[in-house]
Amino acid sequence: RGEMPSAAEMRQLIVSRHSPAVYEAVCDRTVGIAGVGGLGSALAIALARLSVGRLIIADFDVVEPSNLNRQQYFCEQIGMRKVDAMKANLERINPYLDVTIVAERIDAGNITAHFAAADVLAECFDNPESKSVFVETCLAELHKPVVAVSGIAGYADADKLICREPMRNFYLIGDGVSAAQPGCGLMAPKVGIAAHMQASKILELLLDHSTGDPK
Repeated sequence: RGEMPSAAEMRQLIVSRHSPAVYEAVCDRTVGIAGVGGLGSALAIALARLSVGRLIIADFDVVEPSNLNRQQYFCEQIGMRKVDAMKANLERINPYLDVTIVAERIDAGNITAHFAAADVLAECFDNPESKSVFVETCLAELHKPVVAVSGIAGYADADKLICREPMRNFYLIGDGVSAAQPGCGLMAPKVGIAAHMQASKILELLLDHSTGDPK
């Protein structure tokens, strides 16, 4: 009690909470996260707490003061590369987590190289063009499930966020209408809900994979 658990003790603690079946389904899986801003930072933390074995986190940006209203960073991390700051935060939660960082801008030319090892991919960009390029490239070249988010601005009607499957291997979370604009920005509550919906869908996909369910 009150002491750092060993790797074996950490495993037992997680198994006791999540069940052996869930732990075994995720402990040797890899999830790729493209962008560790509001969505990606909250998603990465949720997956670390689920004890997903390996995370690939990619972002070229640094932590800015304007990020702190919705992103999972701290004031003392301002100016750090987001991937370095997030890796440090994840290791405080689970020091036995395998985190691979990619500190560069993700585009159609490097997606396959950086994310080929992932079992499931998460699109967590702000820019619509980056979102589209990532999803299209992953579906065309990697043939892995992609969980994306669009339509989460503002604070109202959070209960209208849903997860749809527009096509095979592509899952889209959002309300389909709430684009970020002046007076209706991205805020921690709705961003956090969407990120945890991503985490829930990713867990579902990993569990389906472990049982051979083709869902």
